[in-house]
Amino acid sequence: MELLKKTETMIKKSKFIGLLYRVESVEEVEAILSDLALEHKKARHIPYAYKIGPLAKKTDDKEPSGTAGMPIWNVIERNDLDNVLIVVIRYFGGVKLGAGPLLRAYAGSANSVVKN
Repeated sequence: MELLKKTETMIKKSKFIGLLYRVESVEEVEAILSDLALEHKKARHIPYAYKIGPLAKKTDDKEPSGTAGMPIWNVIERNDLDNVLIVVIRYFGGVKLGAGPLLRAYAGSANSVVKN
């Protein structure tokens, strides 16, 4: 497992931390997610998506359905990536964003970690 890139964005007082990892197995993904959960105990949400060959998964991690995992997954698909895990950690800033802005925040964080 290798952390390739990290970005941070503030949107209406919420902090979004985008992380891009190169991964070779589901076990690696689980180890990374476990470490992130310990490291970011105060984070409200840690949604992610990964693709390792034919294996793929995405989760909204308690965000409204389709607003976190799917936009992250779409970035993986659009960029034809494989053997990657993209995680976007959200520290809630006290302002509810609503479904559209939330979706754009996760998509934007995933995009910036892939593009830059």
